[in-house]
Amino acid sequence: MSVRVDHDLVIVGSGFSGIGMAIAAKNRGRDFIVLEKSDEIGGTWRDNRYPGCECDVPSHLYSFSFELNPYWSKAYATADEIQDYLLYCVEKYSLREHIRFGTSVERMTYDEGLAAWHLTVSTGTGEVRQLVAGAVALGVGALHEPVIPQLPGLESFRGELLHTAAWDPGTTVVGKRVGVVGTGCSGVQIIPPLAEDARHLTVFQRTPAWVLPKVDPAYPDWLIDQYEKRPWLMKAHRTKLRAAGDVRVGAFTKQPAALKAASKAAVAHMRSAIKDPQLRAKLTPDYTMGCKRATMSNSYYPALAADNVTVETSPIKQVDAGGVTAADGTVHELDLLVFATGFDVTGSYRHLNITGLGGHTLDTDWADDIRTYYGVTAPGYPNLFFLLGPNTVLGHTSVVLMIEAQIGLISKLLDERDERGATAVQVRPQIVPAHMKRLDERSAKSVWESGGCTSWYLDDEGRNRMLWPGSVGEYERKLSRPELVDYEFTGSVS
Repeated sequence: MSVRVDHDLVIVGSGFSGIGMAIAAKNRGRDFIVLEKSDEIGGTWRDNRYPGCECDVPSHLYSFSFELNPYWSKAYATADEIQDYLLYCVEKYSLREHIRFGTSVERMTYDEGLAAWHLTVSTGTGEVRQLVAGAVALGVGALHEPVIPQLPGLESFRGELLHTAAWDPGTTVVGKRVGVVGTGCSGVQIIPPLAEDARHLTVFQRTPAWVLPKVDPAYPDWLIDQYEKRPWLMKAHRTKLRAAGDVRVGAFTKQPAALKAASKAAVAHMRSAIKDPQLRAKLTPDYTMGCKRATMSNSYYPALAADNVTVETSPIKQVDAGGVTAADGTVHELDLLVFATGFDVTGSYRHLNITGLGGHTLDTDWADDIRTYYGVTAPGYPNLFFLLGPNTVLGHTSVVLMIEAQIGLISKLLDERDERGATAVQVRPQIVPAHMKRLDERSAKSVWESGGCTSWYLDDEGRNRMLWPGSVGEYERKLSRPELVDYEFTGSVS
């Protein structure tokens, strides 16, 4: 490859995707680096450290298949435990020497003559540098760019203002009047610990969540010891968890009516904790379970029923120096306002300013509709790969399974490119429309598009552009045995 290329592969991001891709690249002997804008690895699990932050996927399934962890403390791991696991992987596979911390990608432009990407990167010291990469793998994730609602008067608020993804660990709510905007997954998790300590907590709810009981037992020492000494037991447990997760996908994608039993369990769960009929009415969803991501908690409903908690369903009309005024005129005086409002799921790519073949920009190409091939490659962007990209997030099981399948495909495509003596690989543009049409047809039958709600799963036109509308097993089969005719291998090594 040309000496003008600095690295064979540049990986952007050091969460699960970036770390997994780095391990694969190292195992294959590739020359690579990882660019990480922060001063530590971890991605989502580095940034989201708010009180109560946990994973809603079973611990033993939320790990790399080649690096199982017998030491999870309970069924659903906390953010701290997951971050510790990722740190362990970085040290075990000696990745730290390949990571460039405090380095943000400002722009990426494809050079067709060189068959490489020019990256403009900035460091924490303000230095701007240029890098040339033979290929780029984007592990920036969808849960990366926090959404701050554009509320009238927000700039005038004199209290503390935080997003759950940027929680200050020194923050205390003891004796404070606290407001939380949002009742999705992060809201359901953070509200109980805030309610426990706050003088008063106001929950600003736009749409009630489906909340199921959480079966989250601690793993006893004897079981951890067994998993450590007999890894096959741990693998069997993981296999069972995986099978249970993939069984559920049919209810989301083909038969939403199958979710009725789970809905009844959620309603019973709410009724056991909420005795006030007016509060029950506020908290009862009017859409099909699964249309938004269902949540699990044993403390959420008891927290909302507490004497120091108010659930406000009237929309926010105005924010002023002292708090929030609802549309019905109710004034809520606040010392701290917390946004549990999720993420801009395409913003992670937008800020990279990616320009591909013919001067096309990814931001413009995806403005009307996002088009990729299995969420990994996009037409017009050779030697560029997405990890956990569009239509590859899951609502029923672990995304780490999807990440590993994508890493396998990227590795195969790069190996094939090199074995052919080519310099570039990209998906053939003509096959992508039919692929997206099939995804649209499958998604139209799903609860995400027919369940009667709006969610971050859907684009502005109501199309599912986030979730994979099928089982993990199906996705793995498609990527593990790719049809190489679907890809163009161009150029030659001089």
